[in-house]
Amino acid sequence: MASRFKLPHIEIDRFRSRKEYAGSGSGGNIASRIREEHGRRLQGELEAAMRLAEESRPRDDRLPTPTTSIIEVQLRRGTDPEKLDRKSDNIRSSAAKVDDRDERTIAVFVPDESKAVFAKILDDYVNGPVTAEAGNPPNKSLVEAIEAFRTARLETFWTDNPASLPADPHHQMWWALWCWPCAEETVEDACARLGVRAANKDRRLYFPDVTVIPVLATRATIELMLFMTAAIAELRRATDNPVFFLDDVRAEQHEWSDELAGRIVWPGTDAPAVCLFDSGVNRGHALIEPALSESDLHSLNETDWGTSDHHPQGHGTAMAGMILHGDLTAALGDMSERTLRHRVESVKILPPDRFDENDPASYGALTQQAISLPEIAAPDRPRVFCMAVSNLEVSGSTPSSWSAAIDQAASASMTGDEQDAPRRLIVVAAGNMAAETDPTSMQPQDDCPIEDPAQAWNALTVGGYTDLTEVRERDYEDWIPIANAGELSPHSRTSVAWPQGRAPFKPEIVMEAGNRATNPAKSEALTFDSLSLLSTGSDMTRMPLVPFQATSAASAQAARLAAQIVADHPDYWPETIRGLIVHSAEWTEPMLEMFREASGKKQKYEIIRRFGYGVPDYDRATASAKNHLAMFAQATIQPFKLQGQRKFNECHYYKLPIPAEVLEQLENKPVDLKVTLSYFIEPNPGLSANIEPQRYQSHGLRFDLQRKGESLDTFKQRVNAAEREDSRRGPRVEPDDNRWLLGPNSVSAGSLHCDVWSGPAIELLGRDMLCIKPINGWWRDRAREYVNRQTRYSLIVSLKALDVDVDLYTPIRALIDVPVVEIETDLTPA
Repeated sequence: MASRFKLPHIEIDRFRSRKEYAGSGSGGNIASRIREEHGRRLQGELEAAMRLAEESRPRDDRLPTPTTSIIEVQLRRGTDPEKLDRKSDNIRSSAAKVDDRDERTIAVFVPDESKAVFAKILDDYVNGPVTAEAGNPPNKSLVEAIEAFRTARLETFWTDNPASLPADPHHQMWWALWCWPCAEETVEDACARLGVRAANKDRRLYFPDVTVIPVLATRATIELMLFMTAAIAELRRATDNPVFFLDDVRAEQHEWSDELAGRIVWPGTDAPAVCLFDSGVNRGHALIEPALSESDLHSLNETDWGTSDHHPQGHGTAMAGMILHGDLTAALGDMSERTLRHRVESVKILPPDRFDENDPASYGALTQQAISLPEIAAPDRPRVFCMAVSNLEVSGSTPSSWSAAIDQAASASMTGDEQDAPRRLIVVAAGNMAAETDPTSMQPQDDCPIEDPAQAWNALTVGGYTDLTEVRERDYEDWIPIANAGELSPHSRTSVAWPQGRAPFKPEIVMEAGNRATNPAKSEALTFDSLSLLSTGSDMTRMPLVPFQATSAASAQAARLAAQIVADHPDYWPETIRGLIVHSAEWTEPMLEMFREASGKKQKYEIIRRFGYGVPDYDRATASAKNHLAMFAQATIQPFKLQGQRKFNECHYYKLPIPAEVLEQLENKPVDLKVTLSYFIEPNPGLSANIEPQRYQSHGLRFDLQRKGESLDTFKQRVNAAEREDSRRGPRVEPDDNRWLLGPNSVSAGSLHCDVWSGPAIELLGRDMLCIKPINGWWRDRAREYVNRQTRYSLIVSLKALDVDVDLYTPIRALIDVPVVEIETDLTPA
């Protein structure tokens, strides 16, 4: 059946205008303290903390005598963790942490020559003259943001899972030392003096504000280094524990691979590729070899590991088959010719027998090394990267060195990237639930967070749903599927447990991941072949076709979808491909029912953290239909500028080409207006970035649509202070209608933002202006080379009439005076 989606998406770059931009102050007051009571208490705590810090300084003849005291400071809710920094006095903060009540603690390094700085600040607060107008004491905002001073401990610096911090001082492991870049040599020197091993530079990660150095040492040695060198800003564990998402399931032998291979029109060597990071691939499979050249098989250690698939269940080979063909069940069942327009590449990132425990498995550095291999071998080939490896049971609630390395690679800012290095689309799996056989042992999926590194802001994170509900195995026909059609796959994790506002919405999409079933008594649960997908097996002789499931299968299908769109639209940026995939996603009926039953925005956010923005669709992603069209723009923007002072630079306005007469004719017919904004940030992890998204991101972008009844002048003055006569005073505005699914308060973290407005078409009349505006990031506070940088974004706006007979496309296309032509798309069944 021919698809309705055969019309080109409408480019709206010509409808963009640039304008000088200024942000609006956030305002807001916090409750005032009782001046003398608060100040005197802090003076006593500071004096005691500093005295104890000096008295407890460790001594070791192998290291220089310490000259810095480290204290722990508890801050008021919502306080900027870097508020206590005094660069001129070399006082700096680190290891910012926040609890469930948003109470914040930091470590503060105070050099001996600067001990009097805080004492003077507190003394002025207690004894200094108050201001004439407001009656505020000196340093009010700073001092009243402080809850308490304490002496720092090693635990102060531990920002990983508290349960993973060893209590035994003699426990040896690989530690991740997050250090200031200027302190790398200090750490190396301390390691040499203490006889402990620091990882080689190719196992380290370099970010603008931190360098991550894996060090093999005992807790006691790390504590000695920490307090004697004052060079370590933060501590985490360094040894990642990657797992593959594959159940040990039985497979029925199939003998149709060669027949299917003969019906496929295979791609040329210049076709786009999906580069797979996995356990290697057995290239000899009939359904893989024509699309995987020998020269496209890579390994991080080809001499010792080889490039073939070492995994017991052939995980890498199954991933490769899914990337190329999707679920093979349908393909094997028909006799049609199939055209394949993308290839696969493989980088073996895991050794056959695990990593040497004496060698740090720094997966951030290894992932970046893996990215460079195919780019060196075939630099001109468009590619998408795909990885279904995660840190076992490690929540991705905050940025890690691994997730930040992926964000670096996506934004073309990793070490070795040139100024014009290509951005990269990286698809990662969300992680899997344990395949428990005892239903009473199953944990709620909302209690099992998506695993590191799938929190990477710039990555496309893929979870799982399922439509597979029929158990066909003999003697098991009465078993009951755990999930109904259209619901969350029992294999998939969620980000419901992540802190809203500080963690991005993940996954962005869900794809078929298979199902599981229980017996009628609900005393046993199993994974069945009939509830799984079908892919290529690594043992081509005995088992060329194998069942495949979970978020590995889902991520492979997402990477395949991305490659198909790249083949259709070679001029689309990676940011655009990601945006189109997410924009094309729609929720299944069970998901929509959850939205209808949600009592407020908070519950809707939780639904997004389970299902993302829904199930993507190739047809909708690559083309438009008459009743469902997509408009898009690919643009460059400079968020900030250094012009006397550091400030915002520009915003972009888009006059959406939606004719008023179209909306008037539709009147009260329901329509959906969907907006997706996709861009890549440059990451800066660690330190205060743990709890402040704006410290992690280089910049941020937001979209804002003209409100109902809002004039153009009022809209511009509302969103852009530079449009006002008095930048501090905005216009009187009415609140937005309640027709946005998520609303503007849903957005604070991440580099992809999506929302949908649903309502009568007539209510969109006069609401055709949209603004893309910057928000703060660490670029703004850096040297000229950063603050004046330009970056890119992709904007996608779709208008959908629920009535399929409505023609929106023709009048909108006529408005921009471009002839309508149909485009060729890959209509091969998925």
